[in-house]
Amino acid sequence: MQYNFDEIIPRRETDSIKWNLYDKEILPFWVADMDFRSPQPVIDALEARVKHGVFGYPSENLVLKETIKERLSNLYQWNISLEDIVFLPGVVNGFNLVIHALTQPDQQVLMQPPVYHPFLSAPQNASAHRKDAPLQMDLHRRYLIDFDQFKSAIDSNTSMFLLCNPHNPVGRVFTENELLSMADICLKKDIYICSDEIHADIICPGYQHIPIASLNPEIAQKTITLMAPSKTYNIAGLGFSFAVAQNPELRKNLKQARVGIVPEVNLLGYTAALAAYQHGDEWLSQLLIYLNGNYRALVEYIHENIPDIKITPVEGTYLAWLDCRDLEIEKSPYEFFLQDAGVAFNDGKIFGHGGEGFVRFNFGCPRSMMIEGLERMKQALET
Repeated sequence: MQYNFDEIIPRRETDSIKWNLYDKEILPFWVADMDFRSPQPVIDALEARVKHGVFGYPSENLVLKETIKERLSNLYQWNISLEDIVFLPGVVNGFNLVIHALTQPDQQVLMQPPVYHPFLSAPQNASAHRKDAPLQMDLHRRYLIDFDQFKSAIDSNTSMFLLCNPHNPVGRVFTENELLSMADICLKKDIYICSDEIHADIICPGYQHIPIASLNPEIAQKTITLMAPSKTYNIAGLGFSFAVAQNPELRKNLKQARVGIVPEVNLLGYTAALAAYQHGDEWLSQLLIYLNGNYRALVEYIHENIPDIKITPVEGTYLAWLDCRDLEIEKSPYEFFLQDAGVAFNDGKIFGHGGEGFVRFNFGCPRSMMIEGLERMKQALET
């Protein structure tokens, strides 16, 4: 089946937070859902389930667990057991739950800002504290890990490292050597790893996602990995994700921490996830080609028309990290583009240390919409 990612699908009357947060004249490129129709097999499976007409409590979907197990083996040569998989209603729920399960009050959770903004408040939600080991931008605008800083940020009160890979918002897909180095430090310091890998399927040509827990059994025993089809297949609103916890004790703590607080996955979330993982790869392969075209068009447009904006190389995700610090504007770039260009981004400062003067641009949309947003930006800067 050939999918049309150029199709403009109206979303304002569909309870979309992306399209309804701002006034109607604003083009939204902020929250990380895409403006593409989901794979047809997912739509067909949901329609069939709705036509059944009974929406009682679902049982745990063992076929879905088998599908996930096989998928992880095929993609990453990562061999897990069915019991290692724990279904959850979302990855943000997931890393908050992991922190609740594995940290004590006043312990520290290490992370690498600028980073996905719900990371920043998650430790406080569990009466823990955040500890930063900021990523460092090199001369090619690629973000790297300062391993001396990473190691020195860990002390006797640090209990967990919260990893984002592929990294949101800076677009890094960490290499095997980088992952091994971080994991080795965590093992030597005896701290857990919680790895948010929600963008694992959205990888640019020439790069390869590696789950940190797949590197060796010792790392796996200290790690809980969070994944989901939500970003991949544009089904975030259906609320399905999963954790992989190969250590039985960590898995037990995770399950105990959710009791009475974190609900089970809803019936339609199960339905969509199974259809996506079983029958969505044709759509995904076409999506990745389209997103790569968007990214190249974005880089070309900015280079030719707004050269004072510098773009961080994107290795994974459909999120561009734009450095606007050289623009001659009095407002923050987020405020300027919202108020003067009618374009909504994520304000870089919400991603923590190093985010000031940046905006995050979601290019998971029809190319004509992306170009219209870029032209609005150019015109506003020329006015």
